[in-house]
Amino acid sequence: MPVSLRLLPLGALIALAACAQQAKSGIASDAPGFLWGVWHGFIFPVAWVLSLFLDNVAVYAVPNNGGWYDFGYFVGIVFIGVGARSTRIVYRDRVVRIRR
Repeated sequence: MPVSLRLLPLGALIALAACAQQAKSGIASDAPGFLWGVWHGFIFPVAWVLSLFLDNVAVYAVPNNGGWYDFGYFVGIVFIGVGARSTRIVYRDRVVRIRR
């Protein structure tokens, strides 16, 4: 059986999962939004350590308002929080050239 035919059910399952959405009745009017997502993403490392020892601390707010909270969480982790550390390697004794 060709690989493409074996992967067809997986592709159909992924396409079906892409159609899922959160029910509007499951979103509270005061659910955390973008700014809370940024904050929760920024404090993720501390919240994760605390969540290991405390039952009332979580690293992700549920329920939230959906995509905007997720985007804020991403921005908080990647651009402001842990992922924002820049690393740079400096070679002072030699020149490194990359050939293509």
